[in-house]
Parts: sequence; structure tokens; C-alpha cells
Amino acid sequence: MCRFTFYRGEPLALSELITAPRHSLIHQSFHSEEREEPLNGDGFGLAWYVDGVREPAIFRAVTPAWSNRNLRELARVTRSGCVLAHVRAATQVLEVSETNCHPFKHGRYTLMHNGDLGGFHRIRRPLLSGLGDQAFRAIHGSTDSEHLFALFLDELHRTDDGASGLELMAGALERAIDRALDLVAEHAPGEESYLNLVVSDGESALACRYVSGRIEDAESLYVARGHYRCDEDGNACVLPAADGEGAVLVSSEPLGSDPAWDPMPVGWWLTISPSLELDYRPMRVGPDFQHAPRPLVPN
Repeated sequence: MCRFTFYRGEPLALSELITAPRHSLIHQSFHSEEREEPLNGDGFGLAWYVDGVREPAIFRAVTPAWSNRNLRELARVTRSGCVLAHVRAATQVLEVSETNCHPFKHGRYTLMHNGDLGGFHRIRRPLLSGLGDQAFRAIHGSTDSEHLFALFLDELHRTDDGASGLELMAGALERAIDRALDLVAEHAPGEESYLNLVVSDGESALACRYVSGRIEDAESLYVARGHYRCDEDGNACVLPAADGEGAVLVSSEPLGSDPAWDPMPVGWWLTISPSLELDYRPMRVGPDFQHAPRPLVPN
């Protein structure tokens, strides 16, 4: 499995998410606290958006995040108000290569994934055969995650219901996951899927936490909202903020120990609007999934 952090809010240096906090994403790459295997050293990636540029920048490498000096230098001087950062632990014996590192990008859209699409080696061919040409050509690597992204792009291309922005993304991703889980049920019955995902277009974002088996087996995921700060000693905290101010963070593990971090409920979407409004919705995917009770929106 993997670890990731998403940030949307007031522009900040990438280092405040990736290197500076005591439990930064780099720290999680070699000492994850909520996985049985603490190492996530099969590459890393960043995507960040800047004002006035439609498509995000991407930086990915196959080296472990903790040993990459270029990552530290880039993070120190680069600022953004929308960041996706990911450290990879390869699953299903998929090769370690730059094309297999997250996040994945197509046009203005980005996606990162922590988890596993059950029985991927058995569903890959029928999944590919169901894609349109544009989505098929968008695949450059061999991961289940990028194939999920292709299903999302395929649903975007097929949509003609007048939806736009966040609602367009939400509908496309839900249908994409449902298609994937239908394929698992047909071609790899009994294989479990773990789907912690974030998708963004630089303005809006979606996050979900899903497992097809027992709820208690879901991969960890947390949400915080407010004014995010990290001091010189590595203390990261999220201070209260009025609606529409501050930032929203979604992370596999909290970056700090303050109580602002709430567990993401299993079986639910979180939508993040351009004005940082949050909305939780039950995921209506998969044949046998039972979702948890409706949560409170994090303060």
C-alpha cells in the first residue's frame, strides 16, 4: 500500500507538507505508523497547481522519497495552493518505474491512490477493452491505480448531462469505481479492493475511503480543515478558521498530533468545492458494500 497527502487552501511551501512536519510525508515513507509494513520506498510523486496555469506540474521519481535531494530542494522553494503528494509501496508485484508512480495526470485532472484493486491481473484485459480511445491512450504504466484513472477519464468523456466542475468529477469517479468493482465481481470474485483516492482539477477535489471487505480493514485516511501551520521545530497544527478560509487537508496519516484531524468515514465521499465547502456523501458502489453512519463534517 502507499501513503499520500492532499492540500487545498492558502498557498504554502511544499516543504510544509512533505519535509518539515515531524510526521511529514517523507517521514511516513520510512516510518508509517498505521501500516503493518512501515516502508513506502518504491518511488514518490508530486502534483501542484499554480495560478494562471491550467495543467499542474508533475515531479515523480523511483528513488525513495527520504533519499531524494532534488525533492527536498524543490519542496523548499515551490509554493502552491493545491498539492497532491504520494509515496509508493508497490502491490501485486507491479514494477517500480517512473510511469507507475503517482499522482497521474491528464490535462487538468490528477489522481492518486492508496490501496489495491482486487484481482487486477484478471480484470485488466476486460477493463481495457471497455475503454474509449482517449482513455486507453492515457495509460502509460501498468498499475491498477492508473487504470482506475483511465476509467474516470472515460466516464468524463462519455458524460453529456450538463454537469460541470465538482459534480462532473463526482459522477464520473463514482461510475468509474462501480465499473471497476463490477469487473472484480465478475472476473475475480472474492478478491478485496481497497480504494482510498483523491482526484482534483486544481480548484475542486474528491476524496473517498473504501474497502470491499470488512470496514475495520480499510486503509487509514484523515481530514482536517482550518489554518494549517508548521513551525521550525516540525510542529504541524491546524487552527480554527471561518468557512471558506484556511485549507482542507486529506492525508493517510495526520501530519501533526493536534485534534483537528478526523478519521474519514469508510464508504463515503468527501467533496471539496473551490470555496472550500465540504460535503460528505455515501458511496453507492459495489454489490455488497455497507457504509458507515453519516459523519459530522470536520470543524
